[in-house]
Amino acid sequence: MYEYELEYEDKELKKVGLELMFMTPEKCGNAGGITSVELAKLVDLPLETVKKKLNILKDAGIVRVKGINPKFWKFDEYNFQRMDEHDEIFRLLCSFDDVDFDRYFQY
Repeated sequence: MYEYELEYEDKELKKVGLELMFMTPEKCGNAGGITSVELAKLVDLPLETVKKKLNILKDAGIVRVKGINPKFWKFDEYNFQRMDEHDEIFRLLCSFDDVDFDRYFQY
């Protein structure tokens, strides 16, 4: 299990997590997922920050990684739905108060 406790709302982790959560195959250049470089450009965060956040999400079991160079990251919906509702990361990704869904969907 992972050791991660949120003392504050980690906006960067939320940004990375939600981007992966709402990632569609059309947004990915590869069917296996998205690279950390592509994701860093999408969320407008430094690459090292994105890599740290991806590892936190991987340790929580809600993102999968395939490949070695490059690594392709993909959200694991099945594991996310099985998370404890009191889990800090689960609660962070489910708080939609300040989320602009227009970023993820085109109507």
